[in-house]
Amino acid sequence: MTRFLLRRLVGALLVLLLLSALVYALFYVIPGNVAQTICGPRCSPAQVAQVHDRLGLGDPVWAQYWHFLQGIFAGRDYSTGTGSEHCGAPCLGMSYRSGQPVTTLIADKLPVSGSLVVGAFVLWLVLGVGTGILSAWRRGRPTERVLTGITLAGTATPVFVIGLVLIIVFCSTLQWLPFPTYVPFGQDPEQWAWNLVLPWFSLALIESAKYARLTRGAMLETLAEDHVRTFRAYGVSERSLVVRHALRGALAPVIAMSALDVGTMFGGATLTESLFGIPGLGRALVQAVQVSDLPVVVGAVLVIGFFVVLANAVADVLYVVADRRVTLA
Repeated sequence: MTRFLLRRLVGALLVLLLLSALVYALFYVIPGNVAQTICGPRCSPAQVAQVHDRLGLGDPVWAQYWHFLQGIFAGRDYSTGTGSEHCGAPCLGMSYRSGQPVTTLIADKLPVSGSLVVGAFVLWLVLGVGTGILSAWRRGRPTERVLTGITLAGTATPVFVIGLVLIIVFCSTLQWLPFPTYVPFGQDPEQWAWNLVLPWFSLALIESAKYARLTRGAMLETLAEDHVRTFRAYGVSERSLVVRHALRGALAPVIAMSALDVGTMFGGATLTESLFGIPGLGRALVQAVQVSDLPVVVGAVLVIGFFVVLANAVADVLYVVADRRVTLA
């Protein structure tokens, strides 16, 4: 197990290094005149040249990337025009618009996105996997047809439509819930939870439909395997076959998709965050793109990539626990 974990750790670090190089090239090398983009279309050539020199864009590309990596692991000094400012490790740069360290900006947004993603993740797993199990268990019956229709409708409905319907029904019509306004957990845990109920369900209902279809398909495939038919011939109950054998075999694709979804949702739940006014990482990323704040864009993409790689590394370990057929290779 130790060798397996070390191999996964080394692989994750290599993927993150490759991702950092790709992201850096995509935003700093390929666009061409980065100084003009940062300064804006109304800047004079002298102002553009000043920005170019202050950011060290005249250095070779490899030297710029090395300084970027150096900032992540050891910190970095940035020129302010009249002096210098130190950005401590892990330093992902300084925001062009606010002048704050990107790490600080992202650290302020991560708990918000984490609150949304973790709560929605628990809900979509419970709803999706539970619906998929019930649909596979009741295969060929009216219950399966109804659940299949519901999951198809959920997959086809955009998240902002579900969010608007939930707001109209529960906030305006029934008035059971307040209109969502993000409250930090440390400030008031009860209000934190109440104000995230609708965002959680808006995001979870979309994802749970996808997981229900995935779980149903994987379980039906497992139930058709030879060893399951043998158990059935020996008189093992259908409930035991579904819970003890089919579900265990169906967990591998669910774990794989969960690893990808949880990582990307830290920056990919932009519509949900915008609809409910949640100041998360996805919303900050969109705003940074709109104003060409490249350090914030690069930093946010790298953080999202880190969570995707981390979630997939954890999923590799969970494969072994969930499915005995998977070896520590």
